Amino acid sequence: MAAITSVSVIGAGAWGTALAGVAARAGRKVVLYARDPTHATQIQTTRINPRLAGVQLDPAITVTSDIASAGRADVILAVTPAQHLRAAVSHLAPHVADGTPVIACAKGIEHGTHKFMTEVIAEAAPQAIPAILSGPSFADDVARGLPTAVTLAAKDEAIASHLVQALGSATFRPYHTTDVRGVEIGGAAKNVLAIAAGIVVGRNLGASALAALTTRGFSELARLGRACGARPETLSGLSGLGDLLLSCSTAQSRNFALGIALGRGEAAPSGKLAEGAFTAPVLVELAASQKVDMPVSHAVAAILGNRLTVDAAIEGLLTRPFKAEE
Repeated sequence: MAAITSVSVIGAGAWGTALAGVAARAGRKVVLYARDPTHATQIQTTRINPRLAGVQLDPAITVTSDIASAGRADVILAVTPAQHLRAAVSHLAPHVADGTPVIACAKGIEHGTHKFMTEVIAEAAPQAIPAILSGPSFADDVARGLPTAVTLAAKDEAIASHLVQALGSATFRPYHTTDVRGVEIGGAAKNVLAIAAGIVVGRNLGASALAALTTRGFSELARLGRACGARPETLSGLSGLGDLLLSCSTAQSRNFALGIALGRGEAAPSGKLAEGAFTAPVLVELAASQKVDMPVSHAVAAILGNRLTVDAAIEGLLTRPFKAEE
């Protein structure tokens, strides 16, 4: 690949703004695309995104609502919710040159198609090189330059390595891999399992129950990963176990916060809905198609779909037949 001097970020939410800062700190010229012209003008003028209050934009970042200018970068980060990725990349595709890496920065599985994020990119922009960025990270930490490590996956190892060199810095350390599916499964499944962990906390079931839930949840994630061809080291690394542990232990996670509310019998927190709520039903459908047993994820999907109460779900999990460790 040629030298990477410019990066575009599609999506001016908190995570998109944080990743724009990552690219700027790595020495790249950055375009941050906001679909709403008013929102773009506000950020460009004030140099602060209201969705990431208190963080000043790096001078190397230009904010725009012009999709054509955003499409001309050497690398594009697609930072939109999983269920909106296809529309966003389709809108961008006419402006993307052949061979441009488009990196999905969302964690999920597309409804209806059961496609993973790199598969969506490949269909919406066939001329692009799909990649995925995932791992234990929160927008506020990343935006403030706090130490963060993630995983970046592409099918071609040389491309993955090149992208890591282009985005990495002293405080943002991406590891590269060719295990695209492992990274995608880790990111998608952990969102659902974080909801389950939140339910345990909201129900005051104790630290032992939370530890058990987290480990059993990871066992589910690993089973599905193996069935889909993921490598064990990827699932047990940053994009799998690391991401799961972070999301199951802090209220910064929307998925964990949603679970806490469900466990307490409260309404879902206001604001943007947790991605795991969208992913849960698709994840269990995918698991069924692969003949993989995922009881915790299945219980979360049933609770979210109002087919099962929290108490009934807990009882069902605790009364499952005893079995050997997997």
